[in-house]
Amino acid sequence: MPWNDNANPGPWGSPPDDDRRNQPPRPPQGGGRGPRRPGGPDLNPNLERLRMRLRQFLGGPGGVRPGAVAAIAGGVVGLWALSGFYVVQPNEEAVVTTFGAYSRSEGSGLRYHFPAPIERIEKVPVTSLNRIDIGGTADADVPQESLMLTGDENIINLDFSVTWRVDNASRFVFSTRNPEVAVKDVAESAMREVVGKMPLQEILTKGRGQVQIQAAELMQKTLNAWGVGVVVVEVQIRSANPPQEVVAAFREVANAGQDAESAVNEANTYRNRVINEAKGDAARIVQSAQGYREQSVREAQGDAARFDQIYGEYRRAPAVTRERLYLETMERVLQKSNKVIVDGKGVTAPIVLPPDVFQRRAPPPAPSAPAQTGDQAPGASDQRRAAQ
Repeated sequence: MPWNDNANPGPWGSPPDDDRRNQPPRPPQGGGRGPRRPGGPDLNPNLERLRMRLRQFLGGPGGVRPGAVAAIAGGVVGLWALSGFYVVQPNEEAVVTTFGAYSRSEGSGLRYHFPAPIERIEKVPVTSLNRIDIGGTADADVPQESLMLTGDENIINLDFSVTWRVDNASRFVFSTRNPEVAVKDVAESAMREVVGKMPLQEILTKGRGQVQIQAAELMQKTLNAWGVGVVVVEVQIRSANPPQEVVAAFREVANAGQDAESAVNEANTYRNRVINEAKGDAARIVQSAQGYREQSVREAQGDAARFDQIYGEYRRAPAVTRERLYLETMERVLQKSNKVIVDGKGVTAPIVLPPDVFQRRAPPPAPSAPAQTGDQAPGASDQRRAAQ
């Protein structure tokens, strides 16, 4: 009889039924890979084995061991305590609340807080830039947000964007129920107030930058008063146009304004050119007059000095001086005449003159200086001296 043949109980008899029930079921031979059933794998043996191990760990059918309860409780508490670790990214700031009340703020890195329900955390991006578009986009316009009334009682279709970031994480979390909606409402209100104080034409042309600056300042002032914990980085007007129904009329007005401005610029250019030319001519005339005055004064001073010298020579030799003055005067008078005068005293041979002597002489060039009259004419002083 083989040793593993259980069909024949042998000399000791069959084992009791209770012992058979207490023994765990044997797994199927061949590594637990018996023939599969059509409905899928049989999990009953595994579940039965797990149930028996839990029963042995907890103390069996007679009761629960205290050590097992303590181990389970310790494991649960350990897992609960380990759940308090969290990581804050470099661009974030964690707001920690204790039973719903603000406790502290934590920076970037690995942090720990008492797990829920004692403490809770909320991570807020404090360095990221957020953008809100008001008035819609190019594809979908929102007239309720974009249509505004200007200071001169005209309507303008204005779309703009607001760039902002979180400055104080705790205020951002607790001050308002929805901070993004608050920022959008404040931006729309501030822009309407600024636009309502400026004329339409100024907003459409050169006042856009001023509108952006004033709207950003008014937004920041209102948000600081509310304590939202937000910093307005930039307000940018994306488009500013009159309503679609009057675009053609406003374009004509704009073109007329540009033409008027161009005409004014041309007139200013012509005025500046004429004024500069007149100033140059005036300066040239003044300089010429000053030069002529200086020349006249110096000539008069030279004539006076020469007259004094001649008068001194005349007092020493009156006859010789009169003769010299007479000859000089006749030379000046006869140099413009075509006549030839020959003194024939003591001449025995005939006098032969060159043929070019009798040719008509060209008149001397006119002087460039202003015409002189009276006593200022050249040689007038010498003529007076000769007459004396």
